[in-house]
Amino acid sequence: MTDILVYVPNSGKHAAEVLTLGRSLGDVSAIAFDDASASLAGEYGAAKVYRVDAAGADDYFVDPKATVLIDLARSAAPSCFLLPSTDEGKALAARVAVALENGLLTDVTGLESDGTATQDAFAGGTIVKSKATKGFTLATVKAGSTEPAPAPGSPTVEAVTASVAETDQRVRITERVDEPAGDRPGLAEARVVVSGGRGVGSAEDFALIERMADALGGAVGASRAATDSGFYPHKFQVGQTGTTVSPQLYVAAGISGAIQHRAGMQTSRVIVAVNKDADAPIFGMADLGIVGDLFQVLPQALEEIEKRK
Repeated sequence: MTDILVYVPNSGKHAAEVLTLGRSLGDVSAIAFDDASASLAGEYGAAKVYRVDAAGADDYFVDPKATVLIDLARSAAPSCFLLPSTDEGKALAARVAVALENGLLTDVTGLESDGTATQDAFAGGTIVKSKATKGFTLATVKAGSTEPAPAPGSPTVEAVTASVAETDQRVRITERVDEPAGDRPGLAEARVVVSGGRGVGSAEDFALIERMADALGGAVGASRAATDSGFYPHKFQVGQTGTTVSPQLYVAAGISGAIQHRAGMQTSRVIVAVNKDADAPIFGMADLGIVGDLFQVLPQALEEIEKRK
């Protein structure tokens, strides 16, 4: 592959990962709808940036952007088109695939130069190799699958002006709510994540998970069982139907390790598990497993962490 098209939606880690993967395959031409995205593309080695000015595109769902991406894919004729595996990225990729009658690969964790993709199937229980049999390689890339590597450069910039067609105005965005970020790092981008599960027992006791995360400079996560029980907000859920994380250190406290949860954190560099049940599935993937009561183990760990600061 030589001509790689990459959609850059924002300045986050996930977008940097997709750019890094694209650069490993060939010369990257990035599509950016704002200056921050264009800047990130240059920081991560894009040879060219399509800087799109589409007034009003953000007032609607993905259709206006999809039209731009479809037109650019037609004109650029890439050998590969990569997008982040986010709700937006998948919605855009699906529209590109239908419009161009092209194959589509989703949640890719690796990609070879001949277009062969690596994917996790059955929530990570099976690893498969797949390849699009029609058109170019069109794929969405799963978060945490590539370590972002900066390669600052000075890409050529091509200005693209687009208008929002009436046919792309079917779904209007009526409100956006920006939640305060707080002092902790974002869950998807944190280098350390401390997650609590059903074993934490209550919303009040999640304070111990927060203390552990703060001591390590990390983010707080939760299992689906914990969020469904009301122990912690759903936006912090780690798992197949929550956020996918890939930190340097993942601490799972009171989490049994159901396949749904493992799918969202199995690419973590080091996994530490604390659980009273010695047969908990989480121990099967942990680098360090501690069989014990988290309310005894974590306070001892906190004490040692404070000593070493």
